[in-house]
Amino acid sequence: MAIGSYGTIRPSDVSPADVDIIMNYTPTRDVTDQFVLTKLDAQTILRPYFANSETGGNAGVEVLGGLYNLTLPANQFNALGIYTLYIRPAEIRTVISDCGVLSALPNVKGIIIDISDVPTQYQNKFVPQGLVGFRVEYLNADGSKIPNFFRVVTSSFFCEPVVTNEVNTTQKAIRYRYVEGNSNLIFLTLSPSSSPTNKPNATPYIGQPDQDIIISNTFFNPVSIEIEMVEYDISSLAIALYGNQTKSIDDGIYTIYDSNDNIYRQYNLYEIRDQFNALLYEVRQSRGNNIDFSKNFTNITS
Repeated sequence: MAIGSYGTIRPSDVSPADVDIIMNYTPTRDVTDQFVLTKLDAQTILRPYFANSETGGNAGVEVLGGLYNLTLPANQFNALGIYTLYIRPAEIRTVISDCGVLSALPNVKGIIIDISDVPTQYQNKFVPQGLVGFRVEYLNADGSKIPNFFRVVTSSFFCEPVVTNEVNTTQKAIRYRYVEGNSNLIFLTLSPSSSPTNKPNATPYIGQPDQDIIISNTFFNPVSIEIEMVEYDISSLAIALYGNQTKSIDDGIYTIYDSNDNIYRQYNLYEIRDQFNALLYEVRQSRGNNIDFSKNFTNITS
């Protein structure tokens, strides 16, 4: 009997504070050169659903994983066109303070982050074991990201530097040790960071001091949602096709009514003829806001 591989997709119960939402707007699908990118406040427009008596779980306190309500602010979605929402894990941009080893375990390598260099809204994550599973990406000196290269955080603890006397002058005198209390420095171990057994000198790259990095969570996969704002939707088109309609014979006013028999649109219908009274065109012209309310459907049909 074979042993198969098993896996599952876990519904995310991520906090809106751990989400970045980037909006791209373009008026038509033909405009592909110029992009208007805007970062939206995920904590304002993204809201998780909570379990209730129907779904099971602890009502009002347990997040219903994978289901969120997205509110589109009217002041930003106020033009016709195509809006693309890119929803990704929040990016924490900071800098590597140092790359070092533990004084008690010289084989344990890691990067050291000065928490004061971390944006204020994300500093609460830089606590012991608070970054386990997070992804670290690296930037070049010119600000470009090293493509398709990342490391994964395996542990994070507060640390402090210690000075040691090394026999080998090529080794750094400053090493680090874990501390139990609060510290402004945090030591991150990464994977992979150890050399392969078949080539002990091939140390994996984990960064260098003063290098800019991007730290992001791995709670969910990025998703892209396209929203098209149009003047007419399916309901309005259905009204135009299947709604009640009247045409006034005397003045040529053509009226379309919605599902409640309210006036939805009005048009002037007339003909254009030449000097010999030959018919050239039949015209339907919108009356705009000049609505003749005497054409009420109830009044006409009663």
